[in-house]
Amino acid sequence: HVQLVESGGGSVQAGESLRLSCTASGYTYTRYCMAWFRQFPGKEREGLAAIDDNGETTYGESVKGRFIISQDKEKHIWYLQMNSLKPADSAMYFCAAYGGALGPFLAPDYLFAYWGKGTQVTVS
Repeated sequence: HVQLVESGGGSVQAGESLRLSCTASGYTYTRYCMAWFRQFPGKEREGLAAIDDNGETTYGESVKGRFIISQDKEKHIWYLQMNSLKPADSAMYFCAAYGGALGPFLAPDYLFAYWGKGTQVTVS
């Protein structure tokens, strides 16, 4: 049974940084794509960053150059380093996993079979 658990959210001031973590358990795929999404109240999920088992990455336009996705494959932890945070980045952040060899992707999000419950980020 695959479980994803996000952590690292919180409240920060504009311009500060946060690093989110996504810890996976029960995940046995050797080929995968892990991604970070966020969701604003009443809005669709927005894909932010994705990484595959080869370390290839892709980013959404709204965070390119500010957010960095990385992974510790041995520990099954995926990270999202968020820099130069803005109030507009305030949202619930989720990690998601796809088991397969499609490379890093963000859409369509319904391909991601596994989702965490999210961690709140608030920037003021």
